[in-house]
Parts: sequence; structure tokens; C-alpha cells
Amino acid sequence: MAEDLDIGARAQLKTLTKDNAEFVAKHMAMASRLIDENPELAHEHALTAARRAGRIGVVRETLAITAYQLGDFALALRELRTYRRITGRDDQLPLMADCERGLGRPEKALELARSVDAATLETPVRVELAIVKSGARLDLGQPEAALEELRIPELRRDKAFEYSPALFASYAGVLEELGRDDEAAEWFALADRAIDALEAALAPGELESIAITTERIEDDGEATAEESGVPLESDVDDAAEAGDDDAEAAEDTGEAADEHVEDVDDVEAAADPEQVEPPAAPVQPAAAAAAVDEAEPASEEPAPHGDALFADALFGDDLIEDEDQDQEPERGGDAR
Repeated sequence: MAEDLDIGARAQLKTLTKDNAEFVAKHMAMASRLIDENPELAHEHALTAARRAGRIGVVRETLAITAYQLGDFALALRELRTYRRITGRDDQLPLMADCERGLGRPEKALELARSVDAATLETPVRVELAIVKSGARLDLGQPEAALEELRIPELRRDKAFEYSPALFASYAGVLEELGRDDEAAEWFALADRAIDALEAALAPGELESIAITTERIEDDGEATAEESGVPLESDVDDAAEAGDDDAEAAEDTGEAADEHVEDVDDVEAAADPEQVEPPAAPVQPAAAAAAVDEAEPASEEPAPHGDALFADALFGDDLIEDEDQDQEPERGGDAR
């Protein structure tokens, strides 16, 4: 159903007519639902959506991701470039660099990764980019340089964030490549513990047992808060007792006590940053995809799949002219 599509993606479809937006949303929802279990069918749905909404950023992004999942790195890279041009966003830069690696061009991957100041990227994107750069160094036979690419501030042993398991495992893999097996085993174990900590933090009924403290550091009159995450090695009971002691001290002196326990929502935010791709829904049988296609307007002609010339003509950097008819006119009317 169209309602299954992420609300942010649906918002981008509002430039289309109502009927076309519903049609595209259904195929986008099916692509998201099938991406892990049946990437071929998910790609077909993404192609169908792109034929009707080729100038919508999230549609081109979805097509790129399904192509990447199938190992079609050339198409994925082309679609990601178009997505970047449409939206002006760099959040898929790691995937673009990894496509260059997939095409056997690690030098290009490193060049692309260096084309943007990493400080301007959101933390999960920056970490993913570091992992891709490390992989490119390994492709070039530079394991020491690959290890250096992963020595970033986010490589912390004491807290687990959504990106931590992949970062820890990548670091362990490079250590293993260097023959430092004992250190590698330690970081692989940390990756497993990070996964367990994140799953526990997100499990129903478990959130209330996770205590996160905040440090305030005075610097020229300005206070900065330490980034919070799920602690890997802290004692929750001790943290709770420390919070009680602070509250009693504040009551005795008549001063307001600073709150040391973050809101549960902050824990969820640390464990699940907003850049994470929405998880794919359970696999639907092929009949479900067929049901979506039956809802297509009668004027929609089925596209020949597997035709490379067709794909290049339709989904290259330059869009076909008649895509303009799918956009809602600028004047009032049925625009959403």
C-alpha cells in the first residue's frame, strides 16, 4: 500500500498529481519491502516508479540502491549522481565511493571521498565514508593506511552507537590483515557487544534500565555536552545512585540539580540516527507485486526489462523530455 511508504518519501511526491503520486508510492513501498529478500523484484518496482517520477530525488535514490544491491555499480553510480544533483545532498557519498570500488577504481573512490569536507557530513555518513576509504586502501594494498583511515573520533570503546558495530568490525578486519590477531579478536568482540547493547536499548521494556550521563565542560562561558550513546562498560546501578546523590545535595542547598539522565528518546536517537535507511518490510510474494501493477492506469505501458539500451536512455543523467508531463502544473488544481 502507498501508506507503507516512509512519510519523508511521500512528502517528496507531492509535486506529482494525486493519482501519479499514489501509483509511484505503491511501487516505492514494494521496492522497500522486497529489497533484502528479493532485490531483483525490488529493482523492477524501482524502475517502474522512476519511469513516472524521474525528477524526484528519493525515487532516483531508491533505484540506485536496488541497482547497487544487484551489483550493477555503473547504474547505481549514475543514479546516485543524479540524486545528488537533484537534492544537493552528500548523504550518499559513501555509497558513490563504494560503487567506484565495485567498478575496480579505488583511486577514484578515494578522490571522491576527499571531494567533500568530512566535517560537513553527519556523523553516521562520516563513519561510513571512513569505512569505504579504508576498504579502498586495502584494494590498493595499503593496510597501514587503511588502519589510519579508521582511527577517527567515533572509534570509541566505551559507548555503542548505530554505526559502531560496522566501524569496530572494519577496524578488526584491518588488524587481522596486518597479522595482529589478538587485537583483531578484541575488536571483533567489541563489535558483538555493541550489537547486543544496541538491541537491548531498543528492546521493549529495556529502555528504562539504560542510564546515560552528560558532562558539562566550561569553555569561555559556553557549555558543551558530550555525545551520548549506549554505554558498553558502565555500571547502570552506580549511575543511578550517583543521580540520587546529586538530587539530595541540590535539595539540601536549595539549588536546582542538573539532570544527569538523558530522556529515553535521546537513547533511541543515539541508537538509531535519522540517516539510517528504513528497514525493509517482510517479503511479499510475487503476487503482491502483480497486484500493484494491476492498479496502474490503463495508459501505462509495461517497460521491457533487461534492455540495457532502454535503461541507459531512460535513467541516465539526462532525463527524457516527456517526464515533464508527470509533474503537477504550477497553477492551482490537483497539486498536493
